[in-house]
Amino acid sequence: MADSLYGVLTFTNTQKNADRAANLAVVDYDMENLEPPILSVEEAVERSSFFEVPPIFSPKQVGDILKGMDEADHKILSAEIKLGSQYYFYMETQTALAVPDEDNCMVVYSSIQCPEFAHATIARCLGIPEHNVRVITRRVGGGFGGKAIKAMPVATACALAAYKLCRPVRIYVNRKTDMIMAGGRHPMKITYSVGFKSNGKIMALQLNILIDAGLSADISPIMPRNMMCTLKKYDWGALHFDIKVCRTNLPNRSAMRAPGEVQASFIAEAVIEHVASTLSMEVDSVRNINLHTYSSLNLFYEECAGELMEYTLPSIWDKLALSSSFKQRTEMIKEFNRSNLWRKKGISRVPIVHEVTVRPTPGKVSILSDASVVVEVGGIELGQGLWTKAKQMAAFALSSILCGGTVDLLEKVRVVQTDTLSLIQGGFTAGSTTSESSCEAVRLCCNILVERLTPIRERLLEQMGSINWETLIQQAYMQAVNLSANTLFVPDLSSMLYLNYGAAVSEATMVLQVEVNLLTGETTILRSDIVYDCGQSLNPAVDLGQIEGAFVQGIGFFMFEEYPTNSDGLVVSEASGEPPLLLAVSVHCATRAAIREARQQLQSWNKSKGFDSTFNLEVPATMPIVKELCGLDYVEMYLQWRINGRK
Repeated sequence: MADSLYGVLTFTNTQKNADRAANLAVVDYDMENLEPPILSVEEAVERSSFFEVPPIFSPKQVGDILKGMDEADHKILSAEIKLGSQYYFYMETQTALAVPDEDNCMVVYSSIQCPEFAHATIARCLGIPEHNVRVITRRVGGGFGGKAIKAMPVATACALAAYKLCRPVRIYVNRKTDMIMAGGRHPMKITYSVGFKSNGKIMALQLNILIDAGLSADISPIMPRNMMCTLKKYDWGALHFDIKVCRTNLPNRSAMRAPGEVQASFIAEAVIEHVASTLSMEVDSVRNINLHTYSSLNLFYEECAGELMEYTLPSIWDKLALSSSFKQRTEMIKEFNRSNLWRKKGISRVPIVHEVTVRPTPGKVSILSDASVVVEVGGIELGQGLWTKAKQMAAFALSSILCGGTVDLLEKVRVVQTDTLSLIQGGFTAGSTTSESSCEAVRLCCNILVERLTPIRERLLEQMGSINWETLIQQAYMQAVNLSANTLFVPDLSSMLYLNYGAAVSEATMVLQVEVNLLTGETTILRSDIVYDCGQSLNPAVDLGQIEGAFVQGIGFFMFEEYPTNSDGLVVSEASGEPPLLLAVSVHCATRAAIREARQQLQSWNKSKGFDSTFNLEVPATMPIVKELCGLDYVEMYLQWRINGRK
């Protein structure tokens, strides 16, 4: 396997000329003594090509797998699932602008989710101290994880070119190149064995997972932990697993919104569906019997289960059944399927339990002489509403000073760009918790400022009877009060790891209804109902948009977005939250339910031709796949059935 990466940078005065020059570049590789490339996880296993997973990212097994299997009435052994990739398709591709500054310094404007990491990397590449580098990120035109690690080489290459040429340099990666280099979501192969009782209660689940990480590690070592956090959403009795992060010669994969968790959500539901099909039970009944009790929740999530009153999933589950009229709609769908030959409907209700990690986040709030307020946060605005929430928090916290004019304080607040020399220890924006952590840092800063302003306010009230915001700030400036405060919010150990609450919602359920056209394989989403525990939302409108956006992106992964590659594994296309994305698996499950109805109808028409109720619906479940599972000769079989019925 090649351990070196070669790059060619071409510099011209226009993007068009740069593209032409880059297309003229020819790289000649020495093929002598090279081993054959590793292009699949199976080949990686044969050649023991793996990335090491640090102990901190290696989850613990749960329960006694042998005992669970022995107590099971039924077993499914060595079932397989394969999952493909997904491209980010953010609006703005990878881009950076580097401008040389005085005293051997470099200013880099980068579209990146972790400016702090780019800052350190650029300094090492240029061989200069970190105080000679400044990375500025005002906002990112869509990220979904693709602007984290993947943006660093673009920013670094841009800085290197500007450093060597002693002039500003801009890099803008075109869409085709961006798709090739981005990597996207991790493909994987899963083999599982499960033991269960006749009533659907699962006693033991054994998973063997091969993750295709590509040619470099990137964030892949965190995948085992992420996957297990989501897979534990059901009470499996005992859960054992062997997860290998495979090193192949394919483009390396990176963080993609809810990395590992989306795949794990699908795996969990696929196991539940398989058990239900084997027992000829309603899938919802199997889900219901395998939901966690508080006792089993503590067994599977021993570090972050929280208090009994915080475990809201059972109440959400029941509330959703009532608000969505789940039972009534289920009966209506059964009647619809009995009376319709060419269209079938399906309905699905799925839970999620999402483990959240809160990270330290810095903030800075300054009040200027005209009483306007400037806010800096370590988090990056990606379109998730971070700045909106930070601005609201600043206005809310400063208004506790209780003086005239604070009602309009929101209009006086401005959130400014992230600057790695102005605000250090910014970390990275990911995991759906940065907005809330940034807001807490802002709140702490505002509390410091309010504490400094309170003595002045009290003296002025005694003298004047009333005081407005502008007068208070003028007096504070005259008395040389420090009106700039910065802090680093560090969550305590008891709240650093938890289930649920805040914008990083961890418990939710959904009901979704779809209709499948058996002649074409077309799937139509008729209705979706989401009950989503958002804790005390900082901005319900923003959070609602995040829920809807994540859900739709999940629909793309599970239903529509194919990731075509050539024989070398390269992409051939030209072209708030994370937890709600996991709920989109319900679209896939509802489609599976509709297909099952179609296959049962086929079975009734031609009893000599077996149509197993257990089948594998691939991801994405595109029209051709759905049509094939419904029966390519559906019309012919119907006509034959009618002819036979007349004889």
